[in-house]
Amino acid sequence: MKEITQLAAELGRRLQVLNAHVTTAESCTGGGIAEAITRIPGSSAWFEAGYVTYSNRQKTLQLEVPQALFARVGAVSREVVEAMARGAQEKSLARFSVAVSGVAGPDGGSPDKPVGTVWLAWGVGDGVSAELAHFTGDRDEVRRQTVKAALEGLLRRAAAEIENQG
Repeated sequence: MKEITQLAAELGRRLQVLNAHVTTAESCTGGGIAEAITRIPGSSAWFEAGYVTYSNRQKTLQLEVPQALFARVGAVSREVVEAMARGAQEKSLARFSVAVSGVAGPDGGSPDKPVGTVWLAWGVGDGVSAELAHFTGDRDEVRRQTVKAALEGLLRRAAAEIENQG
């Protein structure tokens, strides 16, 4: 908890340097990334919105993820998290976004996507990138590791933006 709070606080400092906002699009973390961010006093200066789109229907309704993607590649996929990240940015007008979709467990896994499989995507401006992660542990541990990885990815991208400005 302390480490995640420190990551969120540092993200806030970097986003304020950039005069930028962040938005979250979460499935398996159920709002955990947004909660970590809003735990920081003054986060209203840099946190724009959080979307908890647990069902595929809500991913489509709230973030405009194409419904056809779910049948083709599944909710836990690069294509879906990239679409979630873009959709959250478009809806919120935030410069930065993070999106996550995964199998937190204890069930729901498959041979192709076992428990602990998580896709994360980050949007910065017009660009979006994604990473596949395989976390271990129980449901809470998978979710905590996902929140941590999401914040670390945002921090790396904010640092790169600061470096590009300097």
